[in-house]
Amino acid sequence: MPANLPPQYFEVEKKYRAAKSVSEKLRCLEEMLAIMPKHKGTDKLRADLRRRMAQLRDLGTTRKGPGRRAPVYLIEKEGSGQIALIGPPNTGKSSLLAALTKASPQIADYPYTTRLPLAGMMLFENVQVQLVDTPPLGDYLEPWFPDLLRRADAWALVLAPPGDPLEQLDTITRILSTYRLAPVSPQNQNTPENLTPYRTLVILNRADLLPDPEELDLYLELLRERLPTLAVSAEQRTGLPELKAALFDLLGKVRVYTRPPGKAADFKSPFVIPRNTTVAELADLIHHDLGRKFKFARVWGKNTFDGQRVQRDYLLQEGDVVEIHT
Repeated sequence: MPANLPPQYFEVEKKYRAAKSVSEKLRCLEEMLAIMPKHKGTDKLRADLRRRMAQLRDLGTTRKGPGRRAPVYLIEKEGSGQIALIGPPNTGKSSLLAALTKASPQIADYPYTTRLPLAGMMLFENVQVQLVDTPPLGDYLEPWFPDLLRRADAWALVLAPPGDPLEQLDTITRILSTYRLAPVSPQNQNTPENLTPYRTLVILNRADLLPDPEELDLYLELLRERLPTLAVSAEQRTGLPELKAALFDLLGKVRVYTRPPGKAADFKSPFVIPRNTTVAELADLIHHDLGRKFKFARVWGKNTFDGQRVQRDYLLQEGDVVEIHT
């Protein structure tokens, strides 16, 4: 089936070939992906563009030789996924990072305290999620900042009074759009043309500064019309357990547990996998030989009876216990 690419695609492709920097090339690839029509004829080309984007995002992270180190703004991914904390000045991103992880960012009442990204590991039950505190979002961004945002698996937009959270969200959305990036709800990833969507959660921090329940409810209602939103207070440490669960859910992943036939499951070390992963794909992830020799599996879970026999196309659910047979 022919790709039938529009003329605009080839114009951007020329810009891509002439681009010198990683950020310029990434921006062109994202625009090419957005322009490309979605049908079977473009599947392979779409996959190739995504592969090239992944390779560009990984540039500079490999350390070669004893005297070379990755730049401080390149945060190597750890844990179940990486979420960038984004927001305007003085919304409490650093305070949130400190409240949710063991990181020790510089925290002050004046704006632009954070100059470089800082990572911390958030423990959610039995898994770790990496949170990255970023410099305040303004009209000028360091050249590396958009690349950092593109490398993240998802974003958390941190808004807070005394500023108007709705205006803050509008400003963030406008700035990100200039870099061909768009925050979207995980349930609806439709974006304006030429923008790359990123799964996003809005955190309304310092909710305690909105003592009028009706005012808080109104802000939440209006924000939730655009993106999923939670109200918390890092300083008062309210709403943090719910926030941890929401941040893990934002990654679009589930936890499953394995057990050898006839033995107990290990609930301390789950496999964290994307939603809609099949049991055969899990077997291959554990070991290629296990995937190749896979015959069937037994599953204990919310959507099965205990030990139900399933075939290779069974979609794994959060909390499933899997026993693989070869």
